[in-house]
Amino acid sequence: MQFAYPLKPGRLIKRYKRFLADVVLDDGREVTAHCPNPGSMMGLKAPDGRVWLAENDDPKRKLKFSLELVEADGTLVAINTMNPNKIAEEAIRAGQISQLATFDTLRREVKYGTNSRIDLLLEHGDQPPTYVEVKNCHLMRTPGLTEFPDSVTTRGAKHLAELSDMVREGSRAVQLFIVQRGDCDVLSPARDLDPNYADALSAATSAGVEVIAYACAITLDGVTVDREIEVRL
Repeated sequence: MQFAYPLKPGRLIKRYKRFLADVVLDDGREVTAHCPNPGSMMGLKAPDGRVWLAENDDPKRKLKFSLELVEADGTLVAINTMNPNKIAEEAIRAGQISQLATFDTLRREVKYGTNSRIDLLLEHGDQPPTYVEVKNCHLMRTPGLTEFPDSVTTRGAKHLAELSDMVREGSRAVQLFIVQRGDCDVLSPARDLDPNYADALSAATSAGVEVIAYACAITLDGVTVDREIEVRL
């Protein structure tokens, strides 16, 4: 996935009200940017941290800048939670996710379950459909280990239960973690931050939901799937 606009470097002043970030750009301007991430962004919002913003020239936008990348632990981390679905779709269509390489059609945001929409639905001939739920991940508290979630997610647990229902009905279901950083080799649930989600993930795997994770390569031009990493429950 390529960024739609060239990124501008700066330093973070603060991230606040979940969706706002004040930044001093390298050209001296102080701007308020949209922060497209509803999570806690634990470890990714240190004051004076290096960041990169996209500048959108749409005159209808209230905030013309959007926070896309931060530098943490010596690496680039993509924080936009709206992008993993795009990243996953591009990777699947390109055959980069081996577990999801066989399909005839790929559809996004298809209604299923209880008032939900599946991120990606893969269909292949008369075979059972594959329901793919995509989750963004970028928390790292231990070198090499990424964890999900970075804050309580009741919605995430609900999605796992609905994936389990799809398996019981005869379909295939996959929980796909897109790790928007490249310095991790293992993914685990952050049980101390959300024990209910960790339990839901274990229950889902017992029900037959497949859990896979892929780390990404991050540059100032874009974010792409790079390699599969181990999932350790």
